[in-house]
This record gives sequence, C-alpha cells and structure tokens, in this order.
Amino acid sequence: MISTRHEVFYEVARQKSFSKASQVLYISQPAISKHIRSLEEYYHTKLFERKGIAIELTRAGKLLFDKLGEVKAIQEQTEFEISTINDVLQAKGDLKLGASTTVALYILPKVLSAFNQHYPKINISLLNRNSEIVMDALLNKDIDLGCIEGRSKLSSVSYQPFMTDKVVAVCSRKSPLAKKKSYAVKDILQMPLAIRERGSGTLAALKYSLEKYRIKLSDLQIKVRLGGTEALKNFLIESDSLGFLPLRSVTKELKYSELVEVHFENLRVERDFYFIQRKGESSELHTQFIKLAKQIYNL
Repeated sequence: MISTRHEVFYEVARQKSFSKASQVLYISQPAISKHIRSLEEYYHTKLFERKGIAIELTRAGKLLFDKLGEVKAIQEQTEFEISTINDVLQAKGDLKLGASTTVALYILPKVLSAFNQHYPKINISLLNRNSEIVMDALLNKDIDLGCIEGRSKLSSVSYQPFMTDKVVAVCSRKSPLAKKKSYAVKDILQMPLAIRERGSGTLAALKYSLEKYRIKLSDLQIKVRLGGTEALKNFLIESDSLGFLPLRSVTKELKYSELVEVHFENLRVERDFYFIQRKGESSELHTQFIKLAKQIYNL
C-alpha cells in the first residue's frame, strides 16, 4: 500500500496546487505541507519548486510522480484481481472514466448499468466533456479510461476501436430549410448554421466530410457555436438554422417531428469511437469494461 504522505504528494503533483489537493483529500493545507516536507527530508531533495504563485515538480519530483503512478496502477490491479478470486460480486476498485458527450449521454449509460450489476462494489466516476478535454484528462491522469471520437496520433496513448456513429443534418420543422427533401452539398454554403464548439468530435467529423467537397468550415455561414449536444439540439428546435448532430441524440425529436432530417446528396458524416488508455497501463478492470461494452452493442 502507498503511504499517506505519498498519496498526498501524488495529489499535489496531479493538481499542481496545494490548495486544490487539500480540497480533494479533505486535509488542511498545513497538513499537506507537513507531508511534503516529510517526504523531502526522507529523500534528501526538493520535490517542488515555486514559480510565483504556481508550483512545478523538480526532476526528483517528476521521477517520484511517474513511479507512484506505476505503483498505484499495480496496486489497483492487484486489489481487483484478488477480490474477484472467490466472488466477482465482491470485486473492489475504482473505474475512472471519461467520455465525449454523445458517448456519455447516449451510449455508456446502458453499459454502466450492466457493469454496476456485475461489479456492485466498484466505484465508478464519469467525466462528460468533449473529446479534446477527455484526452487531456487521460494524459493528466484524472481518468484512466476514455471513450472519444476520432483517433489522434499520440504515441503515449493506446486506441481500441469501439463503434461507428452516424451524424445527421437537422433543422426545426418550422425552418424554411425543412420544405425541400434534398439539397446539393454546395447548397450548405448559403445556409445559416449552428455548430458544436471547437474540440468537439462531431465538429471534427463534419469538417472532415466537407473537406472532400473542398468546403472549409470558414466558408460556412456559422451563426452560433454551442457547447454540448443538448444545447445545440434545443437551439435548433427554436431556430431556422441547420445543425449536425449524432443520430442517437435526435431519435426522439425526429420521431415526434420537433426536428426533421435534411438530406445532402452523397454527403456522409460518420465518426469512429475509440476506447483510449495511457500506453502500458491497461488493467483487467478496464478490459472487462470494454468487453462488456462490446457485448452489449454486439460488436
């Protein structure tokens, strides 16, 4: 087991702040400082250095932080595997997930519910942000397993394909755009658009698909950028603008005609979802979660 002072150091290093670590650990700042001084005396070296109001790890601090990350991963893996030897229902551990909006809202809930039934004593947390923020959270060790849209080119991250998702163009049934059944792709240049924020996987998929027709996002008449699928969907219901949203997110609205699908000839907007982990840090707990997710969606 990692000692309390090492746990305190790890959280301070992760948060890059004594005060934030104090809030997370529910320990006073003087107590935090005392643990850090104790470690520095033990290792005979400074672990942090102050730069104005910020703190940064020293070379020794960086080494200790990386090694503690490896130890914590082994500790959690061991706890999970030992706890499942006699009874899977008694399995213990922490599953810290992060997922992009579509995955978190419309895909993972079914998986999380089933996983919780299989492993009722596993503590589950889920960060719901866009793909870019989820990736940052993984690299910063705020989460251990993510599910995002698109595949980056980071050598420090391992990617496992999960599923493909369709993105559709929609508008309000009251919009003038709803009167026509189909448009040429070039017609989009004349339409008012509401789109997701930068860093969104949905936006990245749209950008990629339009580039095949030599259309850039900067060529479009973008009226609004909104953070989050639900915010964009609700805006589109009340406006005349066109928007692109995951089909899974607008199934109900299409069924009850709050939104209508707008078709563009030969335009396909799809994105692939991947499970992501820090390379070399896979665990049996993560493997079981990914396996269950693929079983539920018959992949």
